[in-house]
Amino acid sequence: MALGTYVVDSWTTRDVTSRERADLWGEHVTSYQSRMSYRYPHTDDFHAGTIRQCTDTYQLVKWWSGTIKYTRTAGQVRHAPDEDYRLLLPVAGELVLRQDDQELRLVPEAGCLLTFAAPFEILQGDFMQAFIMSIPAQEVNGRLNRSSPLATGLDLTSGLGRVVGDMLTGLHEERDTLTSGQFDAVSDRLVELLCMLVAGDDRPTAPGHLAEVETVVRRYIREHAADPDMTGTTVAQALGWSLRQVQLALRQAGTTPRELIREERLRLVRDRLRAPAYRHMTITELTYASGFSSSSALSTAFRQRFGVCPREMRHAGPRSVGDTRRS
Repeated sequence: MALGTYVVDSWTTRDVTSRERADLWGEHVTSYQSRMSYRYPHTDDFHAGTIRQCTDTYQLVKWWSGTIKYTRTAGQVRHAPDEDYRLLLPVAGELVLRQDDQELRLVPEAGCLLTFAAPFEILQGDFMQAFIMSIPAQEVNGRLNRSSPLATGLDLTSGLGRVVGDMLTGLHEERDTLTSGQFDAVSDRLVELLCMLVAGDDRPTAPGHLAEVETVVRRYIREHAADPDMTGTTVAQALGWSLRQVQLALRQAGTTPRELIREERLRLVRDRLRAPAYRHMTITELTYASGFSSSSALSTAFRQRFGVCPREMRHAGPRSVGDTRRS
């Protein structure tokens, strides 16, 4: 996929013969997920389809199909490694997930975060519809301070869970109006809230609790990322906590004040490079307006984080769905 593109495409078994549908469905799913095995109780009348949205960072797929069992074996995990997470959310019907000695039964408004880095089984009945969102491992592991398999049932009927579910549905419904930058920006926020939900941070915590400190610090740094004088010390002073508290809270999440400040500044630059409102600004002007001390410092950090330099990302530019849609 070309850098900076936002792709929306659809696929269905409707246009192929009944004998081909099952095999083609397996090939199709493997092509945009990872290697798995597929078992169909009935192949002569199998029907399925997808609507997919993706950038170079996130992917959201809504799919529907007949009865099927998906299996990812230990051998497939070794030979086709995939460390990223998937957010599963049924829209109609029921899913049963088995992973890491757990079994979860998912119905509409009951989601699940699972990893493709460990074997699993997914069983679904007929007339199934669901969302599956691919999330880079570092976006989850850093916030939850973990790198081990995770299979967690999530209640999306109320509170923060309902907000996450609504955002996921909104991303799908607005697929024809979003740009690459907008899709990634909403996905970033969705993943942040999802991690809070998984960690249990949707409930009020006692004053001084490290989880609360982390949440407030992250929000403050994001809102003030362009301040060139921001440091861990200034953040702590502004929020009324000690630097030690801030450091401990972020260490628990697998990061430091300096790393988090840099990450938020890099995200800010990325979003501005894609935004038409900032096209008039040079890379140097964007550098200083986003809190970086020099263009060289930005270029080095930006390439390490996103794999390209700022100028290359700007050259790719934001693209509309109409410019990038695949047939």
